[in-house]
Amino acid sequence: MSYIPNIENLMPAIDMSAMRAQGAGGQNVNKVSSAIHLRFDIANAAIPEYLKQRLLTGKDKRVTTDGILIIKAQSHRTQESNKQDALDRLSEILIETGKLQKARRATRPTKSSQIKRVETKKKSGQVKALRKKVDF
Repeated sequence: MSYIPNIENLMPAIDMSAMRAQGAGGQNVNKVSSAIHLRFDIANAAIPEYLKQRLLTGKDKRVTTDGILIIKAQSHRTQESNKQDALDRLSEILIETGKLQKARRATRPTKSSQIKRVETKKKSGQVKALRKKVDF
């Protein structure tokens, strides 16, 4: 079972602001604020408690010490496309964080593999015994 986010329910915890994009782009990049800076307040979000804990205790550098996840979207030329990209990336992060790992079940070696291992050890020991100095 994994968590599937509903972006409409998360909107109160999301703050988006437009800013100028970095990098190449000619004069357009200097005039238009097409990049989106998305700030997601984890503590005030309508997500399960275990998901909040995983986000806050994880090793993600995008989460600040205040518990805010920051996503910067600037790959597209339009502000609307960057908004959608930022929201898609947020839902992707929440889905990945919400995935539950299967519990590891300890396995035992098979009987034949145990026998094969012992036989190999015996054969190796016999080879080493033949390397000894011969007494006449």
